[in-house]
Parts: sequence; structure tokens; C-alpha cells
Amino acid sequence: MAVCGTLVVSLAACGGSAETGRAGKGDRAGHSEARKADLTRIPDVGDRLQKQIPADSRQVVAVYGEGVNDADSRIVLYTKSGSAWKEARTWLGHNGKKGWTADHHEGDKRSPVGVFTLSDAGGVLADPGAKLPYSQSPSFQAPHYWAKSHWNDFDYVIAIDYNRVKGTSPIDPTRPEGQSKGGSIWLHMDHGSGTSACVSLSKSGMEYLLRTLDPAAHPVIVMGDKAALKA
Repeated sequence: MAVCGTLVVSLAACGGSAETGRAGKGDRAGHSEARKADLTRIPDVGDRLQKQIPADSRQVVAVYGEGVNDADSRIVLYTKSGSAWKEARTWLGHNGKKGWTADHHEGDKRSPVGVFTLSDAGGVLADPGAKLPYSQSPSFQAPHYWAKSHWNDFDYVIAIDYNRVKGTSPIDPTRPEGQSKGGSIWLHMDHGSGTSACVSLSKSGMEYLLRTLDPAAHPVIVMGDKAALKA
């Protein structure tokens, strides 16, 4: 089984986390108005990636990485009502232990930058009430030769549709673009440090996303380091 961008037999375990509040408002009303966000756009995402968000998408998971070589991320769920995007929930988490790349390859320990659909979910644990198709299987279990802190990484996962076949279990090994392009890149539970290429967040965060992300809302993930996202 291939998981989180590399093979189980050689995978350095993926990604601890905390939920966080929103930033405070500006001090002066004039400056605050001048900097007021365009609610028709996902904040801090430039035109290149903004245009890749499907017009019918009403749920976006935005992963704001720090620097291109950093493993820390802020993960925000946005929901759309009418033409306006609203921040629904925020968590702290992690991405690839070596940061980000626009040209991901198997084993590079970097998460791919881009916009990807979210179609399928699964995990070791029973379905917590997911709206996405959910596949429960012991095959998700992280190997016990990993550090014990990583054993629950894949209790819940949501497949990021990078180099995979939509409509299949996240553990389906098919790589349409070939093995060298990597695959099995997931949202999954966090263990407090960087991953092999996945994005990780708290168990409560994963449960919330599983119960909230709805195929009818055409959910996508927009992910990358801050500079790449703004480009």
C-alpha cells in the first residue's frame, strides 16, 4: 500500500495540531476599510490559483504553509454563501517535512502546491458520519515499526486528488501520471511534525471536515506556501 506520497515500506511517517481563533481587527477604521478583504475570493490566494477553484465549489480547504522549506501550516475551511466566502473553522497543522514544491515527485518530502478536488475518504476507524464516500479498512493502519506517536495518523484520512483515480478508496494504488509523480497524498491526523507530503491536523479537525465536506458542494483544497499561494 502506498501512503502519503511514498511506499509504506519506506515511508517516513506523516504529520499534532491545535484549533486557533481569528486575527484581531485593525486599529483604525480607515485603514481597516482599505484592507477589507474581497469576500468573493479566498484570502491571500493570487489570481493563478484563484482561477483554478471551480465556479461551482462552495467549500474550500485552504492550507497556508509558512516558507517554501517549512513544515508548519494553518488550515482554514471556507464556505460560500451566494458570492461570498466565509471562514468557518481554522486549525494549526503540518505539511511535507521539507516544505512545498510545484513539481512534486515520489519521496521528495514536499507537499504539492495547487488546487485539488476532495472526493473520497476512509481510515482505520469507523465512519464518523462522513458525507464523502468513506472506506473503513485495517489496511490504513500505520505500521508499528514507526514511532508510537505516528500509529494513529491514518485513523481518518481524506484523499487529496493528486495523481489518483477519483471515486476509489484513498488506498487505491493507481497512479495515472506514473509512480515517479508520487501519490497517496492525504489530509490525515497530525502527530506534531512534518509529513512525507500529506497535510495533517487534529483528530477533532478531521472529524469536523469529514462531517462537513459535501460532494454536493464540490469541495477542493488550495494548498502551498504563502508566496506560492499569492503568486
